[in-house]
Amino acid sequence: MPPLPASDHTDGTRFFNPTTICPEGTQPARMRRLAILKWQWNRPRSDWPRWIENPTPIGDPHARPMPGTVAVTFIGHSTFLIRVPHADGTTVTILTDPIFSKRCSPFSFIGPKRVRAPGRSLATLPRVDIVLVSHAHYDHMDLPSLRALARRGDDPLVVTPLENARFMRATGLKRIMELDWWQDVEALGTRITCTPARHGAARTPFDRNTSLWGGFMLRDTTGHQLFFAGDTADGRHWGLIRNRLGAPDLAFLPIGAYAPRTLMERVHTTPEEAVSGLRQLGAKQGIGMHFGTFRLTDEPFDEPVRRMHAAGRAQGLAPGSMDVLHHGECRALLW
Repeated sequence: MPPLPASDHTDGTRFFNPTTICPEGTQPARMRRLAILKWQWNRPRSDWPRWIENPTPIGDPHARPMPGTVAVTFIGHSTFLIRVPHADGTTVTILTDPIFSKRCSPFSFIGPKRVRAPGRSLATLPRVDIVLVSHAHYDHMDLPSLRALARRGDDPLVVTPLENARFMRATGLKRIMELDWWQDVEALGTRITCTPARHGAARTPFDRNTSLWGGFMLRDTTGHQLFFAGDTADGRHWGLIRNRLGAPDLAFLPIGAYAPRTLMERVHTTPEEAVSGLRQLGAKQGIGMHFGTFRLTDEPFDEPVRRMHAAGRAQGLAPGSMDVLHHGECRALLW
């Protein structure tokens, strides 16, 4: 890739987590790779089921949301269909980090495999106007799913952090907008701002952190805000986002893939950290994601949701302030 202007999170060639969100030092990359290989070789036996059937889907993702609400359908992992009504009678339909594939992997025959089907198939979803792709990891940027979306002829605007478009151009999606942290774009009455996250990115062993990662704050014409965190560890960015963009009404926050902590603490939040992030953001409502679909790390299958609810009680949240949706559930949430 051509050199980028240097900033607090890139040296012009690779991206990194700046001290403004990640104050501690980082372990040398070679040592970290060796630690990951050792962990993968010695992983504990899994309690994850080989397969689990989804409940009967609740709600209609095609229905127009009532004024004062946003309709959210949980597909699985970090994939949500979000429908936002506008005062002019239109509805903007947004799809986040779409993955409908059997595996999150560069290969169809190896790699983390689903333990449950997508909560809704792509074919059953309404036309998608905007796609948010938070970063290049395979469980968030799934090219087969993006190709399938292009074949449907939806022609959505794809919004993604810097240097990610090159991975997606061959999918057939024509409108791809790259943003740096804090940059924004206006689309269909929605302002989309790319926000910092504490994470990393790679699709091969040779392109580590050559593309940027991030989250997104969406603001509609009435001033309501929705925050999609993407994939992130805990950090100072929660407060930075609130101070710069204001508190969101609704926040989608990752609660899974956090064990063992010695390896995951710099890339993934625990459920307790997600609840703390919700409070620092000042969000009215939180929805947990990044759990219960692919076994990426070592925590027990049902632990993230249990710990999230316990953390909400321990941190004094009102009942239901931090919740999860059933796979396939479509729920109307108040702004």
